Order: sequence, then structure tokens, then C-alpha cells
Amino acid sequence: MSIQNLNTFDPFADANKGADEGVQDGLVHIRIQQRNGRKTLTTVQGLSAEYDLKKIVRACKKEFACNGTVIEHPEYGEVLQLQGDQRENICQWLTKTGLAKPDQLKVHGF
Repeated sequence: MSIQNLNTFDPFADANKGADEGVQDGLVHIRIQQRNGRKTLTTVQGLSAEYDLKKIVRACKKEFACNGTVIEHPEYGEVLQLQGDQRENICQWLTKTGLAKPDQLKVHGF
């Protein structure tokens, strides 16, 4: 006789994600960085790897009328960079589109 149930299978793995399948689980950190003079950058770190960050940047650029890019940070991974102080705009946009819940957003800066 062979024993077939040695493979580990978690029947509750799907239930751990919860009802919100499209919403990610970690915190999203939104920071502002001073460039030079009055110029600032807004960085968004912690978005799920499932999302296409280049498409998110393209939508944000069109929505907020600013420039932006995706950079590879050695510590944080892929980070969105947007020109100007877009902290309020990006918080509202992420919750409106359903990419993150309001309690997952952590806003840093002055």
C-alpha cells in the first residue's frame, strides 16, 4: 500500500486572503522628498508585485498632470516616483480604484 496524503495541502489558503481578492495585504508607504528649492518628489512604495506599475504610473501621470517613473530601489524594490506633492491625490486615487484600502495607506513627510 502507498500513502498518498503526505503532500501538505492547506485547504484554507484561499480563505486567508479574505473577500477582497483585488486588494493587496501590506502597507503602502507614500513619502515626499525634497529635491532642490521648492521642487519635490512623491514616492509610493509597497504596492503588490501583481500590479503592473508602469500602467499605474501612466494612469497617475494622466490623472494628476505630472511626470512620473518606476525606479528600482535597492532596499524597497520597485518604487513609483511622481513629480510634485501628490500625497493627497495618490491616496484618494488608490482608494478610488481599489488598489489599496484607506487603512493600508501610510503617509510620511512634513
